[in-house]
Amino acid sequence: MGSFVDLVQAANSMFMAVAILAIGAILAVVAVVYVIDITQTQHAVRRNYPVIGRFRYFFEYLGEFFRQYFFAQDREEMPFNRAQRAWVYRAAKNLDSTVAFGSTRVLRVPGELIFVNAAFPTLDEEAVAPRLVEIGGSACRKPYFQDSLFNISAMSFGALSVPAVRALSMGAAKAGCWLNTGEGGLSPHHLEGNCDIIYQIGTAKYGIRDLEGSLDEGKMHELSELECIRMFEIKLAQGAKPGKGGILPGSKVTAEIAAIRGIPVGQDSISPNRHPEIDSADGLLDMIDYVRVVTGKPTGFKTVFGDFDWFDDLCERIHKRGVASAPDFITIDSADGGTGAAPQSLIDYVGLPIQESLPHVVDLLVKWGLKDRVRVIASGKLVNPAEVAWALCMGADFVNSARGFMFALGCIQAMQCNKNTCPTGVTTHDPKLQRGLDPFNKADRVAHYVKNMEKEVCTIAHSCGVPEPRALTRRHCRMVQSDGRSMSMADVFPLPTPIR
Repeated sequence: MGSFVDLVQAANSMFMAVAILAIGAILAVVAVVYVIDITQTQHAVRRNYPVIGRFRYFFEYLGEFFRQYFFAQDREEMPFNRAQRAWVYRAAKNLDSTVAFGSTRVLRVPGELIFVNAAFPTLDEEAVAPRLVEIGGSACRKPYFQDSLFNISAMSFGALSVPAVRALSMGAAKAGCWLNTGEGGLSPHHLEGNCDIIYQIGTAKYGIRDLEGSLDEGKMHELSELECIRMFEIKLAQGAKPGKGGILPGSKVTAEIAAIRGIPVGQDSISPNRHPEIDSADGLLDMIDYVRVVTGKPTGFKTVFGDFDWFDDLCERIHKRGVASAPDFITIDSADGGTGAAPQSLIDYVGLPIQESLPHVVDLLVKWGLKDRVRVIASGKLVNPAEVAWALCMGADFVNSARGFMFALGCIQAMQCNKNTCPTGVTTHDPKLQRGLDPFNKADRVAHYVKNMEKEVCTIAHSCGVPEPRALTRRHCRMVQSDGRSMSMADVFPLPTPIR
């Protein structure tokens, strides 16, 4: 019995000694931090409130994550609120997307959309699949045919992780939609699913450039030989950063990414703010024609609109050259589009949102008689069925989404895309974080998201009395005005009379 008591006393003594040492170490660290804080001159809060002042930065960091779970209402968070994300999550998991009791939308807020239900909606047996759309036509040797309403927007390998790109490729193949490479070039991971691919030519021309940074005709030929590459998209500008090239932090430039892009490992990858060869409407048409002739495939461009005068001039130049010189498609990005990294001044203040730019671009194409020749792809924060249906009403032929598909992959809007610390493995190249993203499971979610999006957009279309979504027009959608009353989009944006 005595030996047991002695053992307990010894253990207690050891515990006390360890505790005293631990407390002493903590006090020593606090003392050191106190001296550092009170003597430094960069941070007033830490100088005035040594040690305690550091908690401000910690709580500020945690606030990013706590807001979306505890404080923000379903429809007030930015850039995507909980209601938007929740629908994508349910659609990607193929769960029931119905809700009960009533809408949480405030229906009298200016700018809110209301679709016009028909007195006699489309019966199930009258409904048809979304029509097949031809892109390119006789203007190119290998036109592209696609019926998918909803497709994967440009996200570069580099901005996205290996498992994320693999999942998107396999998911796009299952869904029958296309996958845009983004400006980072074509990787083996894009090819894994054997899906339709849109090759984006960014201002740095990664993966398709010569040693001087110009287009390499030989590489263009090689890419055009790949059957899965269906179109080429010349990127002029991105919605989140108009007038600024792509930015990939050096921490994300791995050896594989560097080899694909043709850049040094570990160094920031910053693209020029425009193509040096394109400084006018004629310059743009020249490059489109060059790429289309070399590859034989439909070629268009992507931009975010601010000024429309140049586009009016572009349409006039097309008529002087002949309609075959027109871009086969235009991708219109929104000022509230997404990015992996960009200056906040550009994200917040430059460019027009898709709600304004899309109808204006369509109007100009109608005015010049080019709407049937040039396909319109709407992009930028269109992640839910109502937004996609609105874009179709405005005249879009297709809708692209990037962040919607990030949510389908498991993104939780942690806002860590530019730091290589994405907790869900979507935008990081840290193998430990990538491990959480199973590309085979997420491929199914990508496919479910596309299919459920099409299903619900069709539901809206049928309620409006049309047999398929591409039959929607501006008269099928209304917008709430400042007085709380709604106005038909056909009156808000009346279509012009073609000039010829």
